[in-house]
Amino acid sequence: MKLRIRDLREDHDLTQQRVAEILMCDQSLYSKYERGERSLPLELAVKLADLYNVSLDYLVGKEYSK
Repeated sequence: MKLRIRDLREDHDLTQQRVAEILMCDQSLYSKYERGERSLPLELAVKLADLYNVSLDYLVGKEYSK
């Protein structure tokens, strides 16, 4: 999932800081989610899927098309 959420963020021209603000978490914590150092909680995964208008399956790499 780490590469998919980073790619989606970059595709939408968002900074880690901006996504962290949307998720209401610290930028350093969000960075750990992107690098796969921390597991992304389901609640935040849902928020990211909504933000990027993709399915949870796509977000976690189980589906290949948006």
